[in-house]
Amino acid sequence: MANRGPSYGLSREVQQKIDRQYDPELEQLLVRWMVGQCGDDISQPTPGRDGFQQWLKDGTVLCRLINSLYPRGQAPVAKIQPSSMAFKQMEQISQFLQAAERYGIAATDIFQTVDLWEGKNMACVQRTLMNLGSLAVAKGDGLFVGDPNWFPKKSQENRRVFSEDKLKEGQSVIGLQMGTNRGASQAGMTGYGMPRQIL
Repeated sequence: MANRGPSYGLSREVQQKIDRQYDPELEQLLVRWMVGQCGDDISQPTPGRDGFQQWLKDGTVLCRLINSLYPRGQAPVAKIQPSSMAFKQMEQISQFLQAAERYGIAATDIFQTVDLWEGKNMACVQRTLMNLGSLAVAKGDGLFVGDPNWFPKKSQENRRVFSEDKLKEGQSVIGLQMGTNRGASQAGMTGYGMPRQIL
């Protein structure tokens, strides 16, 4: 965590609400996937939010993860170095984020560097890694390592092509949402202002 004093009032309430979104079970699943994807030579973190944050904080694990999702020789992060200097760590995290966006994750689904480095929003870090795993499974290029059922399935396009005759046929059909005019007639109606005829 950064060297900031404790927060009070509304800031504290907001931070507590963000902290409650963190899922320890999801952390275990992500660690299992990342260790399998990157190789067993990376160390496992101490359990808990702070341990997970410290494990990812220098950016080396994240950079190795994104590199493992690309074929050999096409790795997006060329130089991965463990460093204790803050700006180097933040630079590696931002390299991961840029590579993840190029991989296909929407910019709105990506966490900010300070979310991880300062540990402000680790739930957002988890969501980004979940989206990355889902996308890696959906690509189906054989580079994903692990159980595909760990991640939610991404929807895929199911394009349909209709012939011109079928499209013209559909223009003459009245949809059921619009109602129907079958059985409608003006029988029994009287002119405007005329009294109703009761027989």
